[in-house]
Amino acid sequence: MLLQFSYVVGSIARNYCTKVSPIFPFKKPQKSHVKRPRTSIVSVQWTDQQLQVFDAIERRQSVFITGSAGTGKTMLIQEIIKLLRKLHGKKEVSVTAPTGIVACSLGGQTLHSFAGVGLAEADAETLLSKVLDNKRVLRRWRMVKALVVDEISMVEGEFFDKLEYLARMIRENDEPWGGIQLVVSGDFLQLPPISVGKKKNSDSDKEYAFEADSWDQSFQLQVGLNTIFRQSDPQLIKLLQGIRKGELDDEGLDLLEQCRCMDNEPDETVVRLFPRIADVSRVNDMRLKGLGEEIIVYEAFDRGERHWIDQLDRGIAPNNLQLCKGARVMLTKNLNVKGQLVNGATGKITGFKKAIKGNIVKICDRKMLPIVKFDCGTEMVMKPLKWNVEVGDKIRATRLQLPLILAWAMSIHKSQGMTVDRLHTNLSKAFGFGMIYVALSRLRSLDGLSFSSDFHPSKIKAHPKVLEYYKNHFE
Repeated sequence: MLLQFSYVVGSIARNYCTKVSPIFPFKKPQKSHVKRPRTSIVSVQWTDQQLQVFDAIERRQSVFITGSAGTGKTMLIQEIIKLLRKLHGKKEVSVTAPTGIVACSLGGQTLHSFAGVGLAEADAETLLSKVLDNKRVLRRWRMVKALVVDEISMVEGEFFDKLEYLARMIRENDEPWGGIQLVVSGDFLQLPPISVGKKKNSDSDKEYAFEADSWDQSFQLQVGLNTIFRQSDPQLIKLLQGIRKGELDDEGLDLLEQCRCMDNEPDETVVRLFPRIADVSRVNDMRLKGLGEEIIVYEAFDRGERHWIDQLDRGIAPNNLQLCKGARVMLTKNLNVKGQLVNGATGKITGFKKAIKGNIVKICDRKMLPIVKFDCGTEMVMKPLKWNVEVGDKIRATRLQLPLILAWAMSIHKSQGMTVDRLHTNLSKAFGFGMIYVALSRLRSLDGLSFSSDFHPSKIKAHPKVLEYYKNHFE
């Protein structure tokens, strides 16, 4: 059941919600009693589970939020960040993620940067000494009241335990995480830590964060979201739910086979997903040069300390962006959710407009603004936007760049969190746990899928330890 609820939001939730059975039957949440804030409000629909999360956040509880792709985890985290900043103050809330791409999309910093531990390869005591010798990092640890960690599936359990230990020691508080309110989000059945499957004795290693000794005691609430927003086709939802568990029945295999095309070169309007970045660069460069049009270059304008700018380099906004008339592009920020101008929306550059004034002069000597005709029908002039790295209430680095990337091809890793209407991939080249699931779950509809080459069901993988974790915690 969906409840109509007024809450402070920056983006509008979709007006449709398709209820589906979760991969594992999560426990039914209790009704929430979140108070309505007195500030300006916008009416949105939240599920019972989302309301339960808001209620726990207001009661200063630590929460782990999981769920399959398309259940609105990112939107929920964005609203939780706003709520936490109202509860604690902006200075006392730190927003992090294990990768620069995700961290920059939330306006935060990488988890390693927040912790001040570098690669964190040393033991916990050595890392503690390192932090104690850094006044800035030490102050950050002692000031923070709420810590947000998105995409937790890419964090190792050993690293999670080290951070929890640092928090208690630095803050001189024996409570889990030294009394910090912890808000963690992610799906362990999507992309795992890089180390998974590479260690010789992986069964005895704490590969995933949920294997950390401190994991269960870190949260008062663990919630598995089970309302799908991205897809509405029951067949696609069933297919994706099976793939998420590493399963593919005969019906699912038949559906995939219907999407297989013999032509290795799909229509240019279809986004091609690759496991490896080298293939992405090769396809985009070839298509761009093949247009034979004059190329306009946009060099990102950065401000801030080199350390933080390096993080921006690992984000979704490119340092160097080359565009021309006819280029296929993808939007990398939400501009208008109702108008379908969201992160992942694709289109084509129809021309350029000379700018008289504005920030474009900082990134393009020729002052040319691209005009994009999006596939949803909207045509608009694209202006530069900012990506920030925020530490508490301070902006440490800012990148000014167009919110666009070339969209003939992109990596599966960078596609995580995006929604696309059409994609083409070579499933035979997929590797690792969760990779095929992440790729296919970007789609709104099965009609938008095509793939080349033969496909073997063995490529669909879910780690047994992750399946066991979900079974034990949410059945």
